[in-house]
Amino acid sequence: MKDKKLVKDIKKFGWCIISIEASEYLPSFSYTVGLWKNYNHPELICFGLTSKTLQTVLNIGGEIVKSGKIIEVGKIYDDFFENGSTSFLNVAQANIADYFGYAQWFNDYKEFEALQLIWTDRDDRFPWDSEYSEEFTWKQPLLDRNSAFKFREPKNLATFTTNQWLSQNKPILHVVHESKGDWQFLTGDQMPEDAIIVALEQIIKKDPTLNTIFNLDYGEEARREYVGGEWIRGKL
Repeated sequence: MKDKKLVKDIKKFGWCIISIEASEYLPSFSYTVGLWKNYNHPELICFGLTSKTLQTVLNIGGEIVKSGKIIEVGKIYDDFFENGSTSFLNVAQANIADYFGYAQWFNDYKEFEALQLIWTDRDDRFPWDSEYSEEFTWKQPLLDRNSAFKFREPKNLATFTTNQWLSQNKPILHVVHESKGDWQFLTGDQMPEDAIIVALEQIIKKDPTLNTIFNLDYGEEARREYVGGEWIRGKL
C-alpha cells in the first residue's frame, strides 16, 4: 500500500518525502523520491531535525528543482531557514544504499545521484567550520566522505573483540551494540578469557564489510554465517 501511495504522490506532486524518526543512537533523516526520474536532478536528503522541519526544507528544495533551477554544491543558500544558512554536499555512491531505500526501488535500483542539505548551528557555522557546536556533531553525518569508515564513533574507540580474530585471523560473525554504547565484534567461538580490546578503526580496516552494520542500534545484535553474508539483526 505504501508503494502505491508513493507512486501516486510522485505522479501528483513531482516527488514525495520519506522520513525516518531518530532513535537513541541514530539521528532522524528525510529524503526525496522522484526528483531524479522526473527532473533529472539529484535526490535530496537532510538529517537531525524534526520530521516536520525536514519535510519543509526538502519541499523548498523540491520547489526550486521543479522551477527549473539546479541546486549547486557548495553554494550558500539563505532561503531554507529564517535564521541560518544552508549548503549542499554530493552524497557518495557508497552511502546511497544506507539511506535511500525507497528511492532505489523507485529508480529500479539503477544508479542515481543525491545531494545532502547541510544546516548551520546557532552561530551560523557549518560542520566543517572551526568551533562548530559539538551538540550537533552527530546529528549530521557528512555523506560525501567517510565511506571506508561509516561508524559514528571516533576511529580510536576502544571495542571488544577476540584473540581468535587477532592471532588466528578468524572472521567476525557476531556483532553486539550494547545498550550503554559498547561494541563487541565476536568470532563466535570465544571464551571470556579470549576477550581483547582494539581500536574500532583497526577492525573495520581488516574487514570493511563490517561497515554494513554501522547503524546497529543500542541494544541490538547481528549475526552472519560468513564474511560478506547477510546480517540477521535482532534485539539482545
